[in-house]
Amino acid sequence: MKKKQELLIEFIKQFDESPFAIEMEGEKHLIGEGEPRFTVKVNKPVEVKELVKSTSIALGEAYMRGDIEVEGDLYTALNNFLGQLGKFSTDTKALKKLMFTSSGKKNQQKQVSSHYDIGNDFYALWLDETMSYSCGYFKKKRETLYEAQMNKIHYILEKLCLKEGMNLLDIGCGWGQLLIEAAKIYKIKGLGITLSQEQYKRFSERIKEEGLEDYLTVQLMDYRDLPKLKTVFDRVVSVGMIEHVGRDNYNLFMSSVDKVLKPSGLFLLHYISGLKEYPGDAWMRKYIFPGGMCPSLREIINLCAEYNFYTLDVESLRRHYTETLLRWNQNFNDHRAEIEEKMGIEFTRMWELYQCACAATFNRGVIDLHQILISKGVNNELPMTRWY
Repeated sequence: MKKKQELLIEFIKQFDESPFAIEMEGEKHLIGEGEPRFTVKVNKPVEVKELVKSTSIALGEAYMRGDIEVEGDLYTALNNFLGQLGKFSTDTKALKKLMFTSSGKKNQQKQVSSHYDIGNDFYALWLDETMSYSCGYFKKKRETLYEAQMNKIHYILEKLCLKEGMNLLDIGCGWGQLLIEAAKIYKIKGLGITLSQEQYKRFSERIKEEGLEDYLTVQLMDYRDLPKLKTVFDRVVSVGMIEHVGRDNYNLFMSSVDKVLKPSGLFLLHYISGLKEYPGDAWMRKYIFPGGMCPSLREIINLCAEYNFYTLDVESLRRHYTETLLRWNQNFNDHRAEIEEKMGIEFTRMWELYQCACAATFNRGVIDLHQILISKGVNNELPMTRWY
Protein backbone atom coordinates (compact mmCIF):
# COMPACT_ATOMS: atom_id res chain seq x y z
CA MET A 1 0.00 0.00 0.00
CA LYS A 2 2.86 2.37 0.91
CA LYS A 3 4.39 1.87 -2.54
CA LYS A 4 1.07 2.69 -4.22
CA GLN A 5 0.80 5.88 -2.18
CA GLU A 6 4.30 6.98 -3.12
CA LEU A 7 3.71 6.31 -6.82
CA LEU A 8 0.40 8.20 -6.77
CA ILE A 9 1.92 11.21 -5.02
CA GLU A 10 4.84 11.20 -7.47
CA PHE A 11 2.39 11.20 -10.39
CA ILE A 12 0.23 14.01 -8.99
CA LYS A 13 3.24 16.14 -8.04
CA GLN A 14 3.61 17.21 -11.66
CA PHE A 15 0.35 19.23 -11.47
CA ASP A 16 2.00 21.90 -9.37
CA GLU A 17 0.87 25.07 -11.13
CA SER A 18 -1.22 26.07 -8.09
CA PRO A 19 -0.51 24.91 -4.53
CA PHE A 20 -2.71 22.16 -3.11
CA ALA A 21 -2.49 19.29 -0.64
CA ILE A 22 -2.97 15.53 -0.87
CA GLU A 23 -4.25 13.75 2.21
CA MET A 24 -3.78 9.99 2.46
CA GLU A 25 -4.07 7.76 5.56
CA GLY A 26 -3.80 10.74 7.89
CA GLU A 27 -0.71 12.19 6.19
CA LYS A 28 -0.83 15.48 4.31
CA HIS A 29 1.53 16.19 1.42
CA LEU A 30 1.92 19.71 0.02
CA ILE A 31 2.22 20.16 -3.75
CA GLY A 32 3.50 23.41 -5.23
CA GLU A 33 4.54 26.52 -3.36
CA GLY A 34 2.28 28.58 -1.10
CA GLU A 35 -0.89 28.08 0.90
CA PRO A 36 -2.92 25.12 -0.48
CA ARG A 37 -6.02 26.26 -2.35
CA PHE A 38 -7.74 22.88 -1.97
CA THR A 39 -7.08 19.38 -0.65
CA VAL A 40 -7.37 16.13 -2.56
CA LYS A 41 -8.40 13.49 -0.05
CA VAL A 42 -7.47 9.99 -1.21
CA ASN A 43 -9.65 7.34 0.46
CA LYS A 44 -8.36 4.59 -1.83
CA PRO A 45 -5.20 4.97 -3.97
CA VAL A 46 -5.59 4.98 -7.73
CA GLU A 47 -3.44 2.51 -9.67
CA VAL A 48 -0.68 4.42 -11.49
CA LYS A 49 -1.02 2.08 -14.50
CA GLU A 50 -4.64 3.28 -14.81
CA LEU A 51 -3.50 6.90 -14.60
CA VAL A 52 -1.05 6.24 -17.43
CA LYS A 53 -3.69 4.51 -19.53
CA SER A 54 -6.11 7.42 -19.11
CA THR A 55 -5.56 10.07 -16.48
CA SER A 56 -9.04 11.50 -16.94
CA ILE A 57 -10.84 8.14 -16.67
CA ALA A 58 -8.77 7.00 -13.67
CA LEU A 59 -9.27 10.22 -11.70
CA GLY A 60 -12.86 10.69 -12.92
CA GLU A 61 -13.96 7.20 -11.91
CA ALA A 62 -12.17 7.48 -8.57
CA TYR A 63 -14.05 10.71 -7.87
CA MET A 64 -17.37 9.14 -8.92
CA ARG A 65 -16.84 6.21 -6.51
CA GLY A 66 -15.73 8.47 -3.66
CA ASP A 67 -12.21 7.02 -3.67
CA ILE A 68 -11.07 10.61 -4.16
CA GLU A 69 -12.76 13.64 -2.63
CA VAL A 70 -12.00 17.34 -2.92
CA GLU A 71 -12.07 19.49 0.19
CA GLY A 72 -12.66 23.01 -1.06
CA ASP A 73 -14.15 24.16 -4.33
CA LEU A 74 -14.32 21.43 -7.00
CA TYR A 75 -14.19 23.98 -9.84
CA THR A 76 -11.01 25.52 -8.37
CA ALA A 77 -9.37 22.11 -8.16
CA LEU A 78 -10.32 21.18 -11.72
CA ASN A 79 -9.23 24.60 -12.97
CA ASN A 80 -5.75 23.66 -11.72
CA PHE A 81 -5.62 20.13 -13.13
CA LEU A 82 -7.34 20.81 -16.46
CA GLY A 83 -5.18 23.82 -17.10
CA GLN A 84 -2.31 21.31 -17.32
CA LEU A 85 -3.91 18.85 -19.73
CA GLY A 86 -0.59 18.41 -21.49
CA LYS A 87 0.50 16.35 -18.49
CA PHE A 88 -2.49 13.99 -18.81
CA SER A 89 -1.92 10.61 -20.39
CA THR A 90 -4.23 8.83 -22.85
CA ASP A 91 -3.36 5.50 -24.45
CA THR A 92 -5.43 5.84 -27.62
CA LYS A 93 -4.51 2.32 -28.76
CA ALA A 94 -5.85 0.74 -25.59
CA LEU A 95 -8.93 3.01 -25.77
CA LYS A 96 -9.48 2.72 -29.51
CA LYS A 97 -13.11 1.56 -29.26
CA LEU A 98 -13.93 4.44 -26.93
CA MET A 99 -12.05 7.20 -28.74
CA PHE A 100 -12.97 6.25 -32.30
CA THR A 101 -16.63 5.21 -32.37
CA SER A 102 -18.94 4.66 -35.32
CA SER A 103 -20.56 7.79 -36.74
CA GLY A 104 -23.36 5.85 -38.42
CA LYS A 105 -27.00 6.82 -37.91
CA LYS A 106 -27.93 3.99 -35.55
CA ASN A 107 -24.96 4.53 -33.25
CA GLN A 108 -25.37 8.30 -33.16
CA GLN A 109 -29.04 7.94 -32.30
CA LYS A 110 -28.01 5.75 -29.37
CA GLN A 111 -25.33 8.22 -28.29
CA VAL A 112 -27.70 11.20 -28.34
CA SER A 113 -30.38 9.29 -26.46
CA SER A 114 -27.91 8.24 -23.74
CA HIS A 115 -27.43 11.90 -22.79
CA TYR A 116 -30.57 13.83 -23.71
CA ASP A 117 -33.17 11.20 -22.83
CA ILE A 118 -32.19 10.87 -19.16
CA GLY A 119 -35.49 12.60 -18.40
CA ASN A 120 -37.00 16.05 -18.84
CA ASP A 121 -37.70 16.18 -15.09
CA PHE A 122 -33.97 15.84 -14.37
CA TYR A 123 -32.96 18.64 -16.74
CA ALA A 124 -35.73 20.90 -15.42
CA LEU A 125 -34.11 20.79 -11.97
CA TRP A 126 -31.02 22.74 -13.03
CA LEU A 127 -31.63 24.37 -16.41
CA ASP A 128 -33.52 27.67 -16.53
CA GLU A 129 -37.21 28.05 -17.39
CA THR A 130 -36.50 28.03 -21.13
CA MET A 131 -34.84 24.58 -20.88
CA SER A 132 -31.93 25.96 -22.89
CA TYR A 133 -29.00 23.53 -22.73
CA SER A 134 -26.32 25.69 -24.36
CA CYS A 135 -24.22 28.75 -23.61
CA GLY A 136 -26.04 31.81 -22.29
CA TYR A 137 -25.10 35.40 -23.15
CA PHE A 138 -24.44 37.63 -20.14
CA LYS A 139 -24.68 41.30 -21.03
CA LYS A 140 -24.17 41.94 -17.32
CA LYS A 141 -22.82 39.37 -14.87
CA ARG A 142 -25.64 40.03 -12.41
CA GLU A 143 -28.20 38.82 -14.94
CA THR A 144 -30.09 35.64 -14.13
CA LEU A 145 -29.54 32.45 -16.09
CA TYR A 146 -32.99 32.90 -17.65
CA GLU A 147 -32.09 36.42 -18.81
CA ALA A 148 -28.77 35.21 -20.23
CA GLN A 149 -30.45 32.40 -22.18
CA MET A 150 -33.07 34.75 -23.60
CA ASN A 151 -30.27 37.20 -24.49
CA LYS A 152 -28.54 34.39 -26.39
CA ILE A 153 -31.68 33.39 -28.27
CA HIS A 154 -32.54 36.97 -29.27
CA TYR A 155 -28.92 37.64 -30.24
CA ILE A 156 -28.96 34.64 -32.59
CA LEU A 157 -32.30 35.66 -34.09
CA GLU A 158 -31.01 39.19 -34.67
CA LYS A 159 -27.89 37.86 -36.39
CA LEU A 160 -30.11 35.80 -38.71
CA CYS A 161 -31.80 39.02 -39.90
CA LEU A 162 -35.25 37.41 -39.89
CA LYS A 163 -38.30 38.84 -41.59
CA GLU A 164 -41.95 37.90 -41.26
CA GLY A 165 -42.94 34.93 -43.40
CA MET A 166 -39.43 33.48 -43.69
CA ASN A 167 -38.93 29.80 -42.91
CA LEU A 168 -36.29 28.78 -40.38
CA LEU A 169 -34.72 25.36 -39.80
CA ASP A 170 -33.22 24.53 -36.40
CA ILE A 171 -30.91 21.50 -36.54
CA GLY A 172 -30.73 20.04 -33.05
CA CYS A 173 -33.60 22.14 -31.71
CA GLY A 174 -33.54 20.90 -28.12
CA TRP A 175 -36.68 21.76 -26.19
CA GLY A 176 -37.60 24.43 -28.73
CA GLN A 177 -37.26 27.82 -27.07
CA LEU A 178 -35.36 29.41 -29.98
CA LEU A 179 -38.05 28.53 -32.52
CA ILE A 180 -40.83 29.55 -30.13
CA GLU A 181 -39.26 32.99 -29.75
CA ALA A 182 -38.69 33.29 -33.51
CA ALA A 183 -42.33 32.47 -34.23
CA LYS A 184 -43.66 34.89 -31.61
CA ILE A 185 -41.42 37.83 -32.53
CA TYR A 186 -40.85 37.45 -36.28
CA LYS A 187 -43.86 35.34 -37.37
CA ILE A 188 -41.60 32.88 -39.17
CA LYS A 189 -42.49 29.33 -40.12
CA GLY A 190 -40.10 26.99 -38.35
CA LEU A 191 -39.04 23.35 -38.35
CA GLY A 192 -37.00 21.83 -35.55
CA ILE A 193 -35.29 18.46 -35.81
CA THR A 194 -33.87 16.35 -32.98
CA LEU A 195 -32.88 12.75 -32.27
CA SER A 196 -34.05 12.96 -28.64
CA GLN A 197 -37.44 11.41 -27.88
CA GLU A 198 -37.72 13.46 -24.68
CA GLN A 199 -37.02 16.75 -26.44
CA TYR A 200 -39.40 15.90 -29.26
CA LYS A 201 -42.17 15.06 -26.80
CA ARG A 202 -41.80 18.26 -24.75
CA PHE A 203 -41.34 20.57 -27.76
CA SER A 204 -44.48 19.12 -29.36
CA GLU A 205 -46.39 19.88 -26.15
CA ARG A 206 -45.00 23.41 -26.00
CA ILE A 207 -46.08 24.18 -29.57
CA LYS A 208 -49.67 23.37 -28.57
CA GLU A 209 -49.43 25.20 -25.25
CA GLU A 210 -48.20 28.35 -27.02
CA GLY A 211 -50.81 28.07 -29.80
CA LEU A 212 -48.12 27.97 -32.48
CA GLU A 213 -49.36 24.99 -34.52
CA ASP A 214 -49.64 27.20 -37.63
CA TYR A 215 -46.02 28.31 -37.27
CA LEU A 216 -43.91 25.49 -35.88
CA THR A 217 -43.35 21.78 -36.35
CA VAL A 218 -40.83 19.39 -34.82
CA GLN A 219 -39.62 16.08 -36.23
CA LEU A 220 -37.47 13.21 -35.06
CA MET A 221 -34.90 13.33 -37.81
CA ASP A 222 -31.22 12.79 -38.51
CA TYR A 223 -29.57 15.77 -40.23
CA ARG A 224 -28.51 13.43 -43.04
CA ASP A 225 -32.15 13.02 -44.00
CA LEU A 226 -32.80 16.73 -44.47
CA PRO A 227 -32.43 16.64 -48.29
CA LYS A 228 -35.31 14.14 -48.37
CA LEU A 229 -37.64 16.95 -47.25
CA LYS A 230 -37.44 18.39 -50.78
CA THR A 231 -37.76 21.88 -49.34
CA VAL A 232 -35.43 24.82 -48.78
CA PHE A 233 -35.18 27.37 -46.00
CA ASP A 234 -34.41 31.10 -45.83
CA ARG A 235 -32.42 30.60 -42.66
CA VAL A 236 -30.75 27.69 -40.86
CA VAL A 237 -29.51 27.63 -37.28
CA SER A 238 -27.72 24.93 -35.32
CA VAL A 239 -26.87 25.37 -31.65
CA GLY A 240 -24.59 22.85 -29.91
CA MET A 241 -25.28 19.99 -32.30
CA ILE A 242 -22.30 19.59 -34.65
CA GLU A 243 -20.23 18.37 -31.67
CA HIS A 244 -22.19 15.10 -31.96
CA VAL A 245 -21.67 14.31 -35.66
CA GLY A 246 -18.02 13.19 -35.53
CA ARG A 247 -14.99 14.42 -37.47
CA ASP A 248 -15.68 12.10 -40.41
CA ASN A 249 -19.10 13.71 -40.87
CA TYR A 250 -18.37 17.45 -40.71
CA ASN A 251 -18.33 17.60 -44.50
CA LEU A 252 -21.61 15.68 -44.68
CA PHE A 253 -23.19 18.01 -42.14
CA MET A 254 -22.23 21.11 -44.15
CA SER A 255 -23.39 19.43 -47.35
CA SER A 256 -26.78 18.73 -45.76
CA VAL A 257 -27.11 22.39 -44.77
CA ASP A 258 -26.13 23.46 -48.28
CA LYS A 259 -28.87 21.32 -49.83
CA VAL A 260 -31.67 22.87 -47.77
CA LEU A 261 -30.52 26.52 -47.62
CA LYS A 262 -31.71 28.98 -50.27
CA PRO A 263 -29.17 30.97 -52.29
CA SER A 264 -28.15 34.08 -50.29
CA GLY A 265 -29.69 32.47 -47.21
CA LEU A 266 -28.04 32.76 -43.80
CA PHE A 267 -26.74 29.96 -41.59
CA LEU A 268 -25.70 30.49 -37.97
CA LEU A 269 -23.56 27.78 -36.40
CA HIS A 270 -23.13 27.95 -32.62
CA TYR A 271 -20.82 25.25 -31.28
CA ILE A 272 -18.12 24.23 -28.83
CA SER A 273 -14.78 24.39 -30.61
CA GLY A 274 -11.27 23.13 -30.03
CA LEU A 275 -8.12 25.09 -30.78
CA LYS A 276 -6.84 22.07 -32.70
CA GLU A 277 -8.28 18.78 -33.95
CA TYR A 278 -8.38 16.69 -30.78
CA PRO A 279 -10.25 13.36 -30.50
CA GLY A 280 -11.90 14.46 -27.25
CA ASP A 281 -11.54 13.53 -23.59
CA ALA A 282 -11.73 9.84 -22.70
CA TRP A 283 -13.76 10.21 -19.48
CA MET A 284 -16.18 12.62 -21.14
CA ARG A 285 -16.69 10.24 -24.06
CA LYS A 286 -17.22 7.26 -21.75
CA TYR A 287 -19.69 8.83 -19.32
CA ILE A 288 -21.16 12.08 -20.65
CA PHE A 289 -21.04 12.51 -24.44
CA PRO A 290 -20.36 9.19 -26.19
CA GLY A 291 -18.86 10.01 -29.58
CA GLY A 292 -18.62 13.70 -28.69
CA MET A 293 -15.92 15.73 -30.42
CA CYS A 294 -15.32 19.48 -30.78
CA PRO A 295 -14.46 20.74 -34.28
CA SER A 296 -11.68 23.28 -34.48
CA LEU A 297 -12.58 26.70 -35.84
CA ARG A 298 -10.25 26.24 -38.79
CA GLU A 299 -11.91 22.95 -39.76
CA ILE A 300 -15.28 24.63 -40.12
CA ILE A 301 -13.95 27.74 -41.84
CA ASN A 302 -12.05 25.61 -44.36
CA LEU A 303 -15.16 23.57 -45.13
CA CYS A 304 -17.21 26.71 -45.78
CA ALA A 305 -15.27 27.45 -48.96
CA GLU A 306 -16.23 24.07 -50.43
CA TYR A 307 -19.92 25.07 -50.41
CA ASN A 308 -19.53 28.69 -51.46
CA PHE A 309 -20.37 29.64 -47.88
CA TYR A 310 -19.22 33.19 -47.10
CA THR A 311 -18.12 33.80 -43.51
CA LEU A 312 -19.72 37.05 -42.40
CA ASP A 313 -18.79 37.02 -38.74
CA VAL A 314 -17.11 34.88 -36.09
CA GLU A 315 -17.54 35.53 -32.38
CA SER A 316 -16.19 33.76 -29.31
CA LEU A 317 -18.51 33.38 -26.28
CA ARG A 318 -16.05 31.25 -24.29
CA ARG A 319 -16.30 33.13 -21.00
CA HIS A 320 -20.08 33.19 -21.23
CA TYR A 321 -20.05 29.39 -21.19
CA THR A 322 -17.89 29.31 -18.07
CA GLU A 323 -20.47 31.48 -16.33
CA THR A 324 -23.38 29.40 -17.71
CA LEU A 325 -21.87 26.17 -16.42
CA LEU A 326 -21.21 27.61 -12.97
CA ARG A 327 -24.85 28.75 -12.81
CA TRP A 328 -26.00 25.26 -13.84
CA ASN A 329 -23.79 23.75 -11.15
CA GLN A 330 -25.24 26.09 -8.53
CA ASN A 331 -28.77 25.06 -9.54
CA PHE A 332 -27.67 21.42 -9.55
CA ASN A 333 -26.35 21.63 -6.01
CA ASP A 334 -29.47 23.46 -4.86
CA HIS A 335 -31.35 20.28 -5.84
CA ARG A 336 -28.57 17.86 -4.92
CA ALA A 337 -30.53 15.84 -2.35
CA GLU A 338 -33.38 15.33 -4.79
CA ILE A 339 -31.00 14.34 -7.60
CA GLU A 340 -29.12 11.88 -5.35
CA GLU A 341 -32.40 10.25 -4.37
CA LYS A 342 -33.57 10.08 -7.99
CA MET A 343 -30.31 9.22 -9.80
CA GLY A 344 -27.97 7.85 -7.12
CA ILE A 345 -24.83 9.23 -5.46
CA GLU A 346 -22.36 8.03 -8.11
CA PHE A 347 -24.38 9.62 -10.94
CA THR A 348 -24.67 12.85 -8.95
CA ARG A 349 -20.91 13.03 -8.38
CA MET A 350 -20.34 12.24 -12.06
CA TRP A 351 -22.66 15.02 -13.24
CA GLU A 352 -21.17 17.62 -10.92
CA LEU A 353 -17.71 16.62 -12.12
CA TYR A 354 -18.89 17.07 -15.73
CA GLN A 355 -20.27 20.55 -15.08
CA CYS A 356 -17.24 21.80 -13.14
CA ALA A 357 -14.76 20.19 -15.55
CA CYS A 358 -16.41 21.89 -18.52
CA ALA A 359 -16.45 25.24 -16.70
CA ALA A 360 -12.73 24.83 -16.01
CA THR A 361 -11.82 23.85 -19.58
CA PHE A 362 -13.67 26.87 -20.96
CA ASN A 363 -12.01 29.11 -18.38
CA ARG A 364 -8.56 27.77 -19.29
CA GLY A 365 -9.19 28.00 -23.04
CA VAL A 366 -8.94 24.26 -23.60
CA ILE A 367 -12.24 24.59 -25.46
CA ASP A 368 -14.08 27.62 -26.84
CA LEU A 369 -17.56 28.57 -27.98
CA HIS A 370 -17.93 30.07 -31.44
CA GLN A 371 -20.81 31.55 -33.35
CA ILE A 372 -20.20 31.69 -37.08
CA LEU A 373 -22.58 33.64 -39.32
CA ILE A 374 -22.52 32.40 -42.91
CA SER A 375 -24.26 33.30 -46.17
CA LYS A 376 -24.77 30.86 -49.01
CA GLY A 377 -23.09 32.74 -51.78
CA VAL A 378 -22.96 36.52 -51.76
CA ASN A 379 -25.75 38.43 -50.04
CA ASN A 380 -25.61 42.15 -50.90
CA GLU A 381 -28.97 42.91 -49.29
CA LEU A 382 -27.66 42.76 -45.73
CA PRO A 383 -26.54 45.94 -43.90
CA MET A 384 -22.88 46.80 -44.50
CA THR A 385 -22.15 46.98 -40.78
CA ARG A 386 -23.16 44.69 -37.90
CA TRP A 387 -26.89 45.08 -37.24
CA TYR A 388 -26.91 43.13 -33.98
